[in-house]
Amino acid sequence: MDVRDALNRSVWDRFVKEGALDDSRINKRISESWLFCRQKGINPYYGKGKTILTNDKFQERKKANKKLLHTALPVLKNLLPFFNHTRAVFLLVDPEGYVLFMDGHEMALHKAKSIHFIEGVKWTEEEVGTNAIGTALRIKEPIQIVGAEHYAVASHSWGCCSSPIWNADGQMAGILNTSYPVRLGIDEQMLPFVIAATYAIEQRLVADARTRELELLKHASLIQLSHSLTIICNNQGKLVWVTDSMRKLLPKWHQLTLSDVKGEGFSIARKKPLYSFQQQDSVIGYHIHLKKRIPKLLSQIRSTFTYEGVQGKSETFQKTLLQAEKASRTNIPVHLSGETGTGKELLARAIHVNSPRTSGPFIPVNCGAVPKDLMAGELFGYVSGAFTGAKRSGHKGKFEQAHGGTLFLDEIGEISQEMQIALLRVLEDKKVIPLGGVKPVDVDIRIITASHRDLEEMVDKGSLREDLFYRIFVYPIELPPLRKRIEDIPCFIKDYGQKNDWHIHFPKEVVAYLQSFPWPGNIRQLLHCLDRLHVEAGSSQPTLELISSMLSPKKTLPPSLDNSLQDKLTFREQMERSKIAEALIAANGNVTKAAAQLNMPRSTFYRKLKKLNL
Repeated sequence: MDVRDALNRSVWDRFVKEGALDDSRINKRISESWLFCRQKGINPYYGKGKTILTNDKFQERKKANKKLLHTALPVLKNLLPFFNHTRAVFLLVDPEGYVLFMDGHEMALHKAKSIHFIEGVKWTEEEVGTNAIGTALRIKEPIQIVGAEHYAVASHSWGCCSSPIWNADGQMAGILNTSYPVRLGIDEQMLPFVIAATYAIEQRLVADARTRELELLKHASLIQLSHSLTIICNNQGKLVWVTDSMRKLLPKWHQLTLSDVKGEGFSIARKKPLYSFQQQDSVIGYHIHLKKRIPKLLSQIRSTFTYEGVQGKSETFQKTLLQAEKASRTNIPVHLSGETGTGKELLARAIHVNSPRTSGPFIPVNCGAVPKDLMAGELFGYVSGAFTGAKRSGHKGKFEQAHGGTLFLDEIGEISQEMQIALLRVLEDKKVIPLGGVKPVDVDIRIITASHRDLEEMVDKGSLREDLFYRIFVYPIELPPLRKRIEDIPCFIKDYGQKNDWHIHFPKEVVAYLQSFPWPGNIRQLLHCLDRLHVEAGSSQPTLELISSMLSPKKTLPPSLDNSLQDKLTFREQMERSKIAEALIAANGNVTKAAAQLNMPRSTFYRKLKKLNL
């Protein structure tokens, strides 16, 4: 037995019996996998293959992975004779862990069969514990696992090396694996060989992808309707060609996928498969006729629904307005959430104006702007002589002022624990006792609250009472940030011009720049920007230089990774995060430029910003 394997065996034995793990004596990836297996309840004393495909299902899976098999098998079959002396077996595995191909030394194949390590078996960590195939699938990195590094004892007599195979689009196509009897010794050269063979397969996949793209372009040359909404994409949905009409609607079409196009407001009218000219039975892409999807949400909102802000045409905000319209018909408490500057008070007013309480008062209170010691008097009022400095006539609080109408409590998350208790009592009893008074006053009000903070998270942390949360969080409505409704920016510009008698044409490049800006201050920041532009440009057309000088943010470093996020991100994701952060800094925070620099669709870029905490 090899010294390394003997050491690992003692560490393994202690871990499975006592749950104790000495991280300093074993590879980090192995210890992570063991802990994963223990959490999943894998039996370390078994480890034979459990899920084996029937012949029909196996043939279906091979057909689904035909491209991988077609590309990789010639490489493997050319190499097999050179490694017969190692008594190894070579395997090709799909992205879900099913063995598609297995060949090699006859004795090794026989030994593998005894633990159900055969074609058609699912060989993942969840199935058989720590192993090179399953662990490489999870961590998406090459790895070698030898002897007792395997979690299940059934594989302790094997040494295994695996490496992911990446296709031309950066997606995992499968796993290349070699496994050999460990009693012959640990072969340190096997993993570099597997990685090299993987690279050769990947190069063939890239070359095949280019060939298929050329074939798709040949198909495109036969299309004559340049004015139609037509695209050609490959099997992965990446756009290869679009008509002139689509180029005008999607200038950066070459960076998009079919999913991105659907996100831009298009739907599929017809979809026709395109076949290879060389392999007549092989589908290499699709010829797709699109149609522009007309948002139906706006038509669902009553024509009598009054909203003083800019409705725009973005689907995200139309959903918000539709929710507000539905809420206005009722008397239930509404909670508005959204970033600062998204127009929460404006929407609260719209709910009130369109409700049966429209003839009553709308009383807004910014809870974050009222000093803590004055909040009770502000909300509940006081009687004459309640405290030093009190008005002789007393004072009606906001609850009484809102009687018969709506009370809007903005930044509700800022009130103290004491005030939360008092507020809860009023909401339950519908009565208010002014400070210094003894007689309760009946109040008939509708409550609308708002906050830029996550109330559910506040409840979890104990800063917001759970019973109050359930009183106010009855019908939540989220207002999208401006960066998620950029198609509405021209509507804001038009509305501002009409209200301020400033009828200036904004050049396309200026509008595009405004739409690419992240707008951390949302609508409020946009309106302030237009105010400044109005002053600076006057009756002249705003220029790109002027607007960029006003909005260009200072270069800042991205937030650092905390330990919890670092544990969640793979090494590849951490590297991707660094690249995105560097691109943002180089582009002065301009998302459009940073996304273009990385050749990434803006919608994808935003998703990654959120996922990677940037």
